[in-house]
Amino acid sequence: MKAPTPATGPRLNATRKSLVERLKNWEDQRNWQEFFETYWRLIYGVARQSGLTDAEAQDVVQETVITVAKNITKYEREAGSFKGWLLHITRWRIADQFRKRAPATAQHPTRGTASRETATIERVPDGFDIRTTWDQEWQQHVFQAALQRVKRRADAKHYQIFDCLVVKQWTAAKVAASLSVSIAQVYIVKHRLSAQLKKEVAALEKSH
Repeated sequence: MKAPTPATGPRLNATRKSLVERLKNWEDQRNWQEFFETYWRLIYGVARQSGLTDAEAQDVVQETVITVAKNITKYEREAGSFKGWLLHITRWRIADQFRKRAPATAQHPTRGTASRETATIERVPDGFDIRTTWDQEWQQHVFQAALQRVKRRADAKHYQIFDCLVVKQWTAAKVAASLSVSIAQVYIVKHRLSAQLKKEVAALEKSH
């Protein structure tokens, strides 16, 4: 399962808690595809910002999804948020890619789990704060997922007004003139859909 490029990939859909629960079924390809389409951009974006190439970042996406698949029941027994658990897995898969770059002669087996993990994570470039990057990408991930929820539920014309004014940042006058609506209607739509967007963002943050 290859991650599509950011320009052509599927839009993010919000992953509900029920989806994570449904992932226990290895045979349910639909749920795994939904999971992939929800999180691949987040994982890919963090991997690219770490300094990996497109191909390496796509490998991180696939390896992270595979690791989640193999350990989904373990996650259910662990304390902590799914967001934090996914970050932990992504961080090690990124480190693995940097480890693969190292010359074969520089790769020496180490004893003990702690030593192996330290040797691996040290491959990540100095100065790269994965937690800060992850949090920034996560906020964008949540915003886009919430925006898609609003789009699916809103009147098509109303969403077009909202998209032009809020997302594209047109002036109210330009939106009104371009879409043949009054400025008053532009602001009414903005108020209503902004409230819906905030509600969806809060719901997504709570579920993760």
